Amino acid sequence: MTALLQVQNISKSFGGVQAVRDVSLTLQAGELLALIGPNGAGKSTTFNMVGGQLTPDRGSVRLHGNNIAGLAPRAIWRQGVGRTFQIAQTFASLTVVENVQMALLSHDRRIFQWWPRAAAHRRSDALALLDQVGMAAQADRPCSELAYGDVKRVELAMALAPNPQLLLMDEPTAGMAPGERVALMQLTRQLAQQRHMGVLFTEHSMDVVFGQADRVAVLVRGQLLAEGTPQQVRDDARVQQAYLGTGLVLEKSQ
Repeated sequence: MTALLQVQNISKSFGGVQAVRDVSLTLQAGELLALIGPNGAGKSTTFNMVGGQLTPDRGSVRLHGNNIAGLAPRAIWRQGVGRTFQIAQTFASLTVVENVQMALLSHDRRIFQWWPRAAAHRRSDALALLDQVGMAAQADRPCSELAYGDVKRVELAMALAPNPQLLLMDEPTAGMAPGERVALMQLTRQLAQQRHMGVLFTEHSMDVVFGQADRVAVLVRGQLLAEGTPQQVRDDARVQQAYLGTGLVLEKSQ
């Protein structure tokens, strides 16, 4: 069976610095793959080559067999790739449901025709998405009034607006309390399975990585050091050595 996402030998240099060298990854539909590594390991560069923010110097990024490497982020989004960001990207002055409606307007190519009918545009669909992330009861509240964990759920609903096959999550739990982190990623896992959607995420929180990911890929100095189940990666001596002195402890999630 062909993988949902196939990243093959992608590389990227900035001047004389090789940030990523010949990295290959695969991701199946319904699976959560965590991309981790020490600071400067090449995680963000790899992630942004998949999402279209950067173009690989060489290699390919295939979604259902189609090479999307080098496409603009908007074009990749229209291919069925959703994304959330380390700092949540929502419109604070709009209500919760209006934020999701804006995502639907963009998906429907009506973003420049939004006034004055935006408030009515696919409201039922927006509410259904909010219900999936547990935010329907707060649909008419301004985003500016929400707790940060709830803002992240709204952003997740927005990312689901185009019904993506692949969801990219950049540090999804950054700035969240431990309980909120686990709850958000458990929700993400549930949605991935329900929607048959692959999820690639970067993360510094090891409790999230080893508690929620199906597989873990470890980058060190721009190269893929190890890949496997959380248990396989946790037990890998090379991974343990790479993290020595960073303050990270690869322990089992409780």
